Amino acid sequence: MADIRPFFFGRHLRATPTNHIVHSRKGRLVHSGAGISFTFYPLNAAISEVPIAEAELSVLFGARTLDFQEVSVQATVTYRFTDAAVAATRLDFSIDPYHGQWLGKPLEQVGTRITELAQQYAVEHISSVRLIDVLGAGIPAVRDVTSVGLMADARLAETSITVIGVRIVSIRPQADLERALEVPVREQVQQDADKATFERRALAVERERAIAENELQSKIELAKREEQLVAREGANARQRATEDAARERIVTEVRAESTRALGLARAEAETARVSAYSGVDAAVLTTISLQSIAEHLPSIGTLNLTPDIITQALSTLSQPKAPVEPPASTAPKK
Repeated sequence: MADIRPFFFGRHLRATPTNHIVHSRKGRLVHSGAGISFTFYPLNAAISEVPIAEAELSVLFGARTLDFQEVSVQATVTYRFTDAAVAATRLDFSIDPYHGQWLGKPLEQVGTRITELAQQYAVEHISSVRLIDVLGAGIPAVRDVTSVGLMADARLAETSITVIGVRIVSIRPQADLERALEVPVREQVQQDADKATFERRALAVERERAIAENELQSKIELAKREEQLVAREGANARQRATEDAARERIVTEVRAESTRALGLARAEAETARVSAYSGVDAAVLTTISLQSIAEHLPSIGTLNLTPDIITQALSTLSQPKAPVEPPASTAPKK
């Protein structure tokens, strides 16, 4: 607002660059401009202050769609006064010459007018489409229809109000209807989430199966190699056993051959020895036998000869031997 202070017998006004001041005295225009300052007498001064900066107005209203569903529309309208002098003649922007406050509520009047006009254009469009279309792709259409209607409105142009832009913040149905409309989307989102979860689990199961197959394949491969190793060890053991048996057989055969040869040698020696004794006197053979026995007898430390033993031995020696008859000849007589 303008800054008004006492100045001698009058008042001094100082305006900001965003406010346009219109000063009239006795029906004649004295000062008009933005950011001006001057002195005046309150008793004969009529001063109006029109904001020329851009202003934003929040608009909230309800509408009914083609399928008889209530929706609430929240929008923001940006506007400004193009010609402040014309606006001062169309709306009451007069201020108190002593304190600088508006005597009326001009901005509320402007807000009410813009709100009603915006509601009119938006409702006309919303009432011709269905709820799903409004909630789906209806925001740009509502914004375009409302902004075009406000910019081309003759009543705003006469008041020197220029609408710069319209923003549709939201279009929402009633709470219970909104929850009902959210259910299919939520269900679809939940289904997509469940599908993603199932796919992730299926992928995990597939990976676990692949890992299990790899482990099983590794075990099979290890079992095959172990089987080959066991077979190789068995073959080696059989070969070693065969070689050991062959070696033992050879050793046994050699030992048997050696024993056989030794037996034959001993038999031949015994035969030769027996052949050498043939035709020898029996007393000589007895002597030789006793000598051989004596060689194999253990050593005798003390020998006691009794008279009976000596007498028996002498009797044996003194007895005459019976003559040995030669064997009968089997040769034929001549």
